[in-house]
Amino acid sequence: MKATLKKRFQGLYWRQLFVTAGTVLLTLALLGASFFSLSYNYAKQQRTEELQAKAQVVATFSAGYLKDSAFSSEAEFGNLASFAASVSDVDFLICNTDGQVVLTTDEQQAGKVISMPENLVEDAVKNGISAERGDLDGLFPKKRFIVGVPVKVASTDEVVGTVFAAAATTSLDNMWQAFAGLFVMTALVVLMVAFMATSVTTMRQIQPIREMAQATRRYAEGDFDIRMNDYGRDDEIGELASSFNNMAETLQQTERQRREFIANISHELKTPMTTIAGYTDGILDGTIPPENEKQYLQIIAGESRRLSRMVRRMLDVSQLQAMDPLKGGNRFDVCESMRRVIISMEKKINDHHLDVDADLPDEPVLVLGDNDMITQVLYNLLENATKFARQGSTLYMGVTTIDGRARVTVRNEGETISAEELPLLFERFHKSDKSRSEDKDGVGLGLYIVKTILEQHKEKISVTSENGVTTFTFSLRVE
Repeated sequence: MKATLKKRFQGLYWRQLFVTAGTVLLTLALLGASFFSLSYNYAKQQRTEELQAKAQVVATFSAGYLKDSAFSSEAEFGNLASFAASVSDVDFLICNTDGQVVLTTDEQQAGKVISMPENLVEDAVKNGISAERGDLDGLFPKKRFIVGVPVKVASTDEVVGTVFAAAATTSLDNMWQAFAGLFVMTALVVLMVAFMATSVTTMRQIQPIREMAQATRRYAEGDFDIRMNDYGRDDEIGELASSFNNMAETLQQTERQRREFIANISHELKTPMTTIAGYTDGILDGTIPPENEKQYLQIIAGESRRLSRMVRRMLDVSQLQAMDPLKGGNRFDVCESMRRVIISMEKKINDHHLDVDADLPDEPVLVLGDNDMITQVLYNLLENATKFARQGSTLYMGVTTIDGRARVTVRNEGETISAEELPLLFERFHKSDKSRSEDKDGVGLGLYIVKTILEQHKEKISVTSENGVTTFTFSLRVE
């Protein structure tokens, strides 16, 4: 149970949520601390200046009292100080030069012997002002703002005492409490909005990723039919979903080709192997008479050679698909390659009683590609044309240059290939019915190799068949 919860909270959704919450909380805390510090210092400065001004007023009319010790006017002075205290809501403590309080407007402190802290008295005399927030060592029941100023004689600038103004901090405390409440409420609202916004956006981002993870598991199980929903998005998630679907299409096509390849190769290999096994068993068990053994051994040898050719052709296809014939930038004369192919096919052409019409330019036509691979293309096309040409007809092989490309054409006269079968000619192991019945040597890979080689050269081949004339055409880039 704990492991499940731990795994759940380690998900991308919760991580994003926690990161957002932590960022928002940290931001609010820093902003709150900064604003609190600024507002506190500002309020303290304002309160200090206010108390300083009031203490300075009392200090003005306290100079004569402290200098002359005119105790005969103490009642009058006390009334004046009390009036100032009542008007300003501030208590005043009037001290002599030793810091002894000689008069206070705080009725709770009347009659007590009070001495102000030396540091406050010294700061007031030396700096012209002293200020702190405290209770004067328990003199006041609650902390107060206390500001002291020196009492000077106007004529001689002589310091004859100090005056301290003490004010309650209730208003400032109330402001801080109100600010704290407002800050907490604002922080909660901001957190809720941030959580909701983050939850929606994160879930919108996580959902496609979860679907991709599920789709990947389905692919691992061999199911390539599932597709991603791009949610109509044009951002990175939409692009990823589109790429994911493209990958799925490719995998599905590859898997289909693999199955077709396995099915085709199983069929093609089964035929010669069945023939070999059947005739061999017939010779061994005596079903085939001894006088016919040589005939059937020749059939077995022929099927064995055909099986060997088929395996070799399949290996050639695999090697061709791994090559890059354009990488080296090689050039060769395609006309010369075509002449060599015609010469190499001379015996087969004569055996079929065919004529050859070679329409080749006198000047070399240099094209970009691999000479051996293109020669293989020309050989396969000419061999295929010879095989299916009508006896006594003419084979045509030509090269023309159009718009910077060499256009190669191979044409024969024979049976018309149906439009439905034309797209299948370049598939692996495809053979027409006539080929399957009359040409036992074919393995159905010749034209597939042609298409593979031309695709490696970034080229395509086309075929047409009308009125008994079949034409194969492809092009190469002239250099």
